[in-house]
Amino acid sequence: MKLFSTPPLAPSAQPETSVRPEAPARPRRAAASLLPEAPSAPRVVPLARLAQGGRWRVEAMRALSEPCLLWFTRGQGRITLGGVTRGYGPHTAVFLPPGVMHAFEIGLQTHGMAVFFGRGTDLPLPHAAQHLRIRDTAAQGEMTGLIDSAGRELDSGRPGAERAASHYLGLLSVALERQTAAQPQETRPATGGRGRKLVARYTALLERDFRSGHGVADYAASLGVTATHLTRACRANCGRAASDLLQDRRLYEARRLLAETRAPVKDIAASLGFTSAAYFTRAFQARTGKTPSAFRRGG
Repeated sequence: MKLFSTPPLAPSAQPETSVRPEAPARPRRAAASLLPEAPSAPRVVPLARLAQGGRWRVEAMRALSEPCLLWFTRGQGRITLGGVTRGYGPHTAVFLPPGVMHAFEIGLQTHGMAVFFGRGTDLPLPHAAQHLRIRDTAAQGEMTGLIDSAGRELDSGRPGAERAASHYLGLLSVALERQTAAQPQETRPATGGRGRKLVARYTALLERDFRSGHGVADYAASLGVTATHLTRACRANCGRAASDLLQDRRLYEARRLLAETRAPVKDIAASLGFTSAAYFTRAFQARTGKTPSAFRRGG
């Protein structure tokens, strides 16, 4: 199938793939061996349900292994894509390709749906993250209707439901392509393009290698800049230090492993590149206010 030819609305959220820094050494035991991959079939999930079990599930930095569309119909907040933070409001569509680090605020007034297209989907979807404010009321209704129809089919269990849902998702990909093409080119922020590209490269590298145990200085060296310069670029584009993004990504994975597996704490620490279980416990407690064991117990 022909893939998108339209440019992304937010090029800063697209990981730089033309530069391939030397990968830091990986730990002996990968976290993937502790937690099986998520389901790969298409799903439609209310945004509020994504935060069940803790708001950290949406507000901490992480990436997905499948394409996803977030459709915000009510509420407002901030969302970070590839290290760049922007606001979202009603009728904002955010497309997330696999591997793009992201996090977003969610509150009681936040309503909408998340569409997971499944790993290995052959739908023509964007290669880069998209942040689309859809102002046309007819287009808003079309987006909501297609998502609702796909969700009803997937939940129905009727004969041919998956095939029907796939057709709705195909139409949704068409609507997404048309909305991407219709978006006006936004003015670059005063921070400039170079810093945004650097942060996008950093978050792409971080997502690939956050289990390595390497620090910001190692990532900065791989990117050909100083740690100070990298931190300055991160603060300018998303309001957070480079070390905060790294620690947030590692500890999101730690919470996921603690919540969804029975792996010993020491194995989780090793899988995420921590030098010892004691160091992992101190870092985890400093970020979450709980020890790993207390977090696992739900206390």
